[in-house]
Amino acid sequence: MSDTAEQTEPAEERRRRLRLRRVAAHREARRVLARPGFATTLRQRMALLDDAAALYDLDEPSDMYGNGIVAALEERTAALLGTEAAAFFPTGTMAQQVALRCWAGRTGNPAVALHGLSHPEVHERDAFSRVGGLRPVRLTDEARQPTADEVRGFEEPFGALMLELPLRDAGFQLPTWDELTEVVEAARERDAVVHFDGARLWECTVRFGRPLAEIAGLADSVYVSFYKSLKGYGGAALAGPRTLVEEAKAWRHRYGGLLFQQFPTVLSALAGLERELPRLPEYVAHARVVAAALRGGFAAAGLPWARVHPEVPHTHEFQVWLPCDADDAGEAALRQGEETGTMLFSRPWDSRGPGIAFTEVGVESAGLEWTAADVKAAVTDFAARLRA
Repeated sequence: MSDTAEQTEPAEERRRRLRLRRVAAHREARRVLARPGFATTLRQRMALLDDAAALYDLDEPSDMYGNGIVAALEERTAALLGTEAAAFFPTGTMAQQVALRCWAGRTGNPAVALHGLSHPEVHERDAFSRVGGLRPVRLTDEARQPTADEVRGFEEPFGALMLELPLRDAGFQLPTWDELTEVVEAARERDAVVHFDGARLWECTVRFGRPLAEIAGLADSVYVSFYKSLKGYGGAALAGPRTLVEEAKAWRHRYGGLLFQQFPTVLSALAGLERELPRLPEYVAHARVVAAALRGGFAAAGLPWARVHPEVPHTHEFQVWLPCDADDAGEAALRQGEETGTMLFSRPWDSRGPGIAFTEVGVESAGLEWTAADVKAAVTDFAARLRA
């Protein structure tokens, strides 16, 4: 497509074309840092269940409306998180709305204190207020986790404090363990319940140096995702006290979340718990190797302003910021993948102001093959394409 045609192309069509091109380049690349499920073919996704007999007794009756294998996944999730019970939901958006409206009924206060960059505020079309009858109030909009002082000093009462762990849109940031416990204590001082948006809670154990059950035990309720880090087909769970979970199941039905059969998604979740969960600490450790190599590679390539955020990743995902146009960075990343078979940056690039581009980087099993020298070599090639 010519430059003139690109300029007149509708923005939505251009985004669609670039996404298809990016997915194709990622699929064909021989070397990537991660291979998320959404970038693979249906055949590759179906292969996730090739060894399903090792995950669950396939001679058991199929599930109907949340029994059987669904109940088994709920029990396993509750055991992992150290809670009394858990409920499977088709989406995390639904799970969190239900959890927080249940807490609002118990506390008598529909206000939910949260971060301005949290998922419900940025990615859910105001679902809390428009669907859940909740009133989100922002503790801060800064690209960091909320502090205990902000919780204590907030100017109005709130019934629940919601903490996203990690906070994706701030660079997958986590507080320290001491900071987290102080924030939770500050909420307790205000008689507020604490809910963890733990879509990616599974990989927080390295940063906190604590097992999952101890982390989840700080909160009154926790939501976890089965597809973001665990590579399942979808699905989520709400975990907490048995009475809350039973009430949440009633609301799940009202919201249309009690599906007739869910065994493919549940089997994929069990596969994630069995295969991906034990490897997440390894991914986090290697993400720190990759991040350090990226910093060194950018400096050597004459891009000293380039930033890896956080400098030492808190999880196996982090951000990269560059002093350039987002479209230029995206084009350089695509060309590198298409022309060399090595795709260093496989996710979209976006703008953080004039002349500042950023993207997200995740390190999974495919990335474990990369040495620091491999990363630096890929950075050198990418930087040359960016300049061109």
